[in-house]
Amino acid sequence: MPSFQLWAEPWWVNLLILIPFVTFFAFRKGLALNWRQLMILAVFATAFGFVEGAVVVYLRSAIGLLPGYTGTLSELQHSSEGYHQERSLAQFPPSLLSIEVSREAATIVMLVCVALLTSPLARARWAAFLWTFAIWDSAYYAGLWTIVRWPASFKDLDILFLIPVPWIAQVWFPLLVSMLTVAVIALLSGKRSTSPALHP
Repeated sequence: MPSFQLWAEPWWVNLLILIPFVTFFAFRKGLALNWRQLMILAVFATAFGFVEGAVVVYLRSAIGLLPGYTGTLSELQHSSEGYHQERSLAQFPPSLLSIEVSREAATIVMLVCVALLTSPLARARWAAFLWTFAIWDSAYYAGLWTIVRWPASFKDLDILFLIPVPWIAQVWFPLLVSMLTVAVIALLSGKRSTSPALHP
């Protein structure tokens, strides 16, 4: 069982924990988003997160890190018991690593585009991006666990992003940031109903 690790690497990744608090302060008077918009964004983010998890499974299978992939889903889940996500980076061929970096960049572009389509207001777009990103991130881990039973623990190390350098943290850290962000935006969206001018 891995030991608890408080800090992410590099050091500035730890600043992500401020996102929910900055979001609350910035949008404390309410959001220009309604629940219908948030739910549609949540459905998109959940589906997109599962797709991301499936892509990770395909990549790991392609380089031999998931030996049970030729069998049943149950066999695949059991074959990944010794899988260590943070160690896989060294085993990635340069070609696939380049593709992975490009995929990450494309993912952010897609999340930004969805947020831009949500509202003409900059504050609503920013909130939509944070909401979608947070749910997408949580769904990614849920998708991976569903497919390969990883992460086995919230203390498993993960490579969060590769841009501009690898971000490494235990799984609890991105999940905590994401869940707090979702909670803050859900809480603040309830204030929207007190301002009829904000309704479309």
